[in-house]
Amino acid sequence: MDVIDISIIVVYVLLTLFIGIWVSKKASNGLESYFLGGNNIKWYYLGLSNGSGMFDVSGTAWMVGILFLYGAKSFMFMWLWPVWNQVFLMMFLAVWIRRSNIMTGSEWILTRFGDGRSGRASHSIVAIFAVVSAVGFIAYFFEGTGKFLTIILPWDIPLEIGNVLLLTSEQSYALIIIFLTTIYTVKGGMFSVVATEVLQYIIMVIAGILVAGYTFFAISDVEINMVISDEWRTIFFGGELETHWNTKFQAFNDLIDTEGYKMFGAFIGMSLFKGFFASIAGPVPSYDFQRILSTRTVKEAAYMSGFTNLVLYIPRYLLVTGIVVIALVVLAPEMSTNPGLVGGDLEVILPKVINHHIPVGVKGLLLAGLLAAFMSTFSAFVNSSPAYIVNDIYKKYFKPKASNKHYIKASHIASFFVVGLGVCMGFFADSINSLTLWISSALYGGYVASNFLKWVWWRFNGWGYFWGMVAGLLIASLQFILDQNKANFLEGTFLYDLSHIHAIYLFPLIFGFSLLGSFLGTYLSKPTAAEVLKSFYKDVKPWGWWKPIQMQLKNEDPSFEKNNDFWLDMTNCAIGIVWQSSMILLPIYFIIRDYPKAILTLVVFLTTSLILKYTWLDKLKKIPN
Repeated sequence: MDVIDISIIVVYVLLTLFIGIWVSKKASNGLESYFLGGNNIKWYYLGLSNGSGMFDVSGTAWMVGILFLYGAKSFMFMWLWPVWNQVFLMMFLAVWIRRSNIMTGSEWILTRFGDGRSGRASHSIVAIFAVVSAVGFIAYFFEGTGKFLTIILPWDIPLEIGNVLLLTSEQSYALIIIFLTTIYTVKGGMFSVVATEVLQYIIMVIAGILVAGYTFFAISDVEINMVISDEWRTIFFGGELETHWNTKFQAFNDLIDTEGYKMFGAFIGMSLFKGFFASIAGPVPSYDFQRILSTRTVKEAAYMSGFTNLVLYIPRYLLVTGIVVIALVVLAPEMSTNPGLVGGDLEVILPKVINHHIPVGVKGLLLAGLLAAFMSTFSAFVNSSPAYIVNDIYKKYFKPKASNKHYIKASHIASFFVVGLGVCMGFFADSINSLTLWISSALYGGYVASNFLKWVWWRFNGWGYFWGMVAGLLIASLQFILDQNKANFLEGTFLYDLSHIHAIYLFPLIFGFSLLGSFLGTYLSKPTAAEVLKSFYKDVKPWGWWKPIQMQLKNEDPSFEKNNDFWLDMTNCAIGIVWQSSMILLPIYFIIRDYPKAILTLVVFLTTSLILKYTWLDKLKKIPN
């Protein structure tokens, strides 16, 4: 690395530490100040912070790989997550969540199911979900950042005493970055996280623009057109994927055939089915949920979620597409003739391009941007998960009355505990890889049904929520065990066939069992107290099957009006998905010089933005805080 690039990275790290520690004094006024910024942070700062937290390194490397292989259609692969949960949040869910005026996702559950045994059971399972998933993600961050930095940075820094190797170079890099990030995150809470993430976002945007600009001027239209096909450029598809690459790059066509997405129509249909229910279930109890609760008003919660969409996708895909275009022109010929490279992990494209094909100065900013992406995602998890330990477990069940100073100290301890546990798991990453995958797949698989029903059905109670999540967890875990052991089953047997089904196609099975657990848990126990339901519905006012509660509230207050916005909200969500998709496709078409499609995409973006101005923004302005 050139001294200029190294200097840029060092300046970025020092500036981040300075800002994070400088604003930390604001976080000493209590738990709300520490975890939610005292509900006093402006919505656009929270939106930039939220977008920065989603701009993670591993996700960016994955996007580079799928865009390289599948072309413009790759934006639909992100529906697996699904990325348009942010659209559902901006249209109505952020308003519903923020009206609760609480601190964490599990505390929010008590406003829905009450503080009895069933409410506490559902409250506890969400708190455990939040902490366990955060620890798992920190372990992945520990493993991932070390591997990334050893590929990029020129120094080998193992820790040895005599002939005993205590830390590998990967582990040393990971510990340094995690230590630096933890310092300002633990000290300053939400204030430090947001302040540093705004800085990190600015650096990532600059890096994306510079990489896109370099690509645009260094690589010609002719070079791009010699590699990519018409099928690579188009977003339209049939039941099966067509041939994406010409015969010169047949190895990439063969790779597509083995990845499990050949039946693209069925894959997209299932992604839409899963995406709808996963999005309407609301965000998992993590940093995204916390940003919503941190906003100053109900309106600002929706503004923040919409702004997150606006600031995230265009700069991120300027960076992603710039890297991909360089890889298409420079790396694709070599990769297509080397089976080892094609059969390997496409996520290596990102570090390969950075190492060998990015000019001095731009490389330093890009590395600082990717380092910022890691630090922002990591700090978001470190700040959000201790809130569940301190507020939902320690304060509620062990020490309900203590000073703010005591709870802040407890939060510091909880933060170090979560980071320490995650790092310990990271040291044994090879052996706990399956466990971490189980956490992310099984827990998230069991989350959807219960959290969908909690919004829309009055009869759904705390035991239904608890057993719905448990049932989904068990079935998702079974699916994961089958997947991990598929090499041990005889070909032609039922278990062999079941274990080789792509996880997305098993979602209806997981969802169905989770619904069964939800219904059995609900109907085999008493309904939630009417006063709890009336208080929840009056505050949150969701749409759905709430007629008995609506009638009681109408009898008490004839002026009460139910929520009749279901069709408007769903229409806005459909428009919002197109709007969000246009922000992904616009930089792709611009950088590959397909100007007709770029102009059409820009027209779609402007048209959907105008429609949402009237159907969403103007309506939102009328909502009382």
